[in-house]
Amino acid sequence: MLDAHSRRVIGWAIDEHMRSDLVEDALSMAITLRGERPQKVIFHTDRGTQYASEQITTFANANGLTRSMGYTGVCWDNAMAESFFATLKTEFYYRRVWPTKKRARLEVGKWIEDRYNRRRRHASLGQVSPVNFEMQYSTNTVALKKAA
Repeated sequence: MLDAHSRRVIGWAIDEHMRSDLVEDALSMAITLRGERPQKVIFHTDRGTQYASEQITTFANANGLTRSMGYTGVCWDNAMAESFFATLKTEFYYRRVWPTKKRARLEVGKWIEDRYNRRRRHASLGQVSPVNFEMQYSTNTVALKKAA
């Protein structure tokens, strides 16, 4: 799960399947990380069956998430997620040999949390990492509220 404002990966789950449980696990992680949420949170996906499932519809409704799905065959609708996965594969995953699936899952998680979220700079964020962008945004928001 990517935060569209900061480009931060806020929820992720890895397994040998692509069932709805995996999506629910990633959404649960994102909800836990974010804690208090704005009044309206949009959960945007492609039209994969795991995202369109009754399980995820029920979970989204129970957690106050507004669902959004891209059009079939329009890759631009989900460009941010596609870009993230391209980055993960080219900058990290394909450059290594994985002795076990478990090791690959652990290392991908470490890469997301350490490299991508905390150290990788993004042009769209003014050449800062997603975590730094969020900290700057929070600091500026607090300063504006104090000034008002």
